[in-house]
Amino acid sequence: MMVAIFQLQRPIMSMTQRLLLCAAVVFTTPLLLQADNISKIEDGMRNLRSLSEAQRPAATVELAAEIRALPAGMQKLKLADGLAHLVTEGDQGQDTIQAVADTLRQSLSETPVPSKKGETPMPYMDLANLVRYEGAKEELNDPLYAKAQQALADNEAQIAKADFTLKDLKGKKWTLSELRGKIVVVNFWATWCPPCRVEMPYLDALYTRFEPQGLVVLSITDEQSFKVAQFTSSWKYHPPILIDEGGKVSQEFHIEGIPRTFVFDRDGKLIAEAVDQRTWRQFVMMLSKTDLHP
Repeated sequence: MMVAIFQLQRPIMSMTQRLLLCAAVVFTTPLLLQADNISKIEDGMRNLRSLSEAQRPAATVELAAEIRALPAGMQKLKLADGLAHLVTEGDQGQDTIQAVADTLRQSLSETPVPSKKGETPMPYMDLANLVRYEGAKEELNDPLYAKAQQALADNEAQIAKADFTLKDLKGKKWTLSELRGKIVVVNFWATWCPPCRVEMPYLDALYTRFEPQGLVVLSITDEQSFKVAQFTSSWKYHPPILIDEGGKVSQEFHIEGIPRTFVFDRDGKLIAEAVDQRTWRQFVMMLSKTDLHP
């Protein structure tokens, strides 16, 4: 009996309160779903490197589609730009590159990023990299994108004139300009870089196979020599590893992320560039612009 009386005395929710509660549910539910979608996309991006080479392209295309479906905003742009960094690792195919480039272009169109202190925001540079070095087809009517395209062209012009002298782990000096007559692959890497470690066996195989035809591979890192020597002591890596103390050569080559690879022909002309991890096939394609014979 006491329970019945208590129940009768409970306050009754007014119509206004019910409407406010319904409105809260209506507005909160999409936000919760969006947060859940973002979390799933972030998990998927973190897991990409654990997938096989056969699985990764499809997973990347699916992630690109999920990002495009998100509402416009900085979170969407951040995810699109992050995927642009991952799609250049290895050979994921032209369709995958294009899907990611489309996603980044859409995100930038919806949410332009202002320049700070005259610098070109990274998403514009990343889209320009996908177009210039990965073969994506994109147009973005934005002066900062045009500036990014020009920056890459200017960087290449400076790199084409670059020269350096560095010592390898054995103390031998290597000067780029003195290697005229050779085909030179300049690769920037580090021991802590997973994509760098993945491509190093391919670089080693390239050097072993084409060195008799005049190929030189120079692997450059700005880490301390004892750390690099310790890292390579357990396996044989035949190309010379050069130590760029202070990162001066990295700056001269405008290195903002690794691995990065440049190919110079026998006349010292810059003829190919890669902005991330390459496979054996991709390295061979870069060298196909030379007179080397497989």
